[in-house]
Amino acid sequence: MAKVIDLSQTVFEICKQNPEAITIMKNLGFTEITNPGMLNTAGRFMTIPKGAAMKGIDLDKIKEVFVASGFEIREREG
Repeated sequence: MAKVIDLSQTVFEICKQNPEAITIMKNLGFTEITNPGMLNTAGRFMTIPKGAAMKGIDLDKIKEVFVASGFEIREREG
């Protein structure tokens, strides 16, 4: 079964389903993700696109890294 990252899901949901996403996101600059408190609070409402905008990290770069790591990216239209 393919590993899927749904960009409409919260960071908490993504990391719960795919624990390796924590390391990938940390390496992309989301350093706070390794703090369980942050993941359990901010991560419950923050999505990857929102976090990327806040941190000034290019969303296309994030997608490229996840795809290169064997993930399929899903985005909702609209």
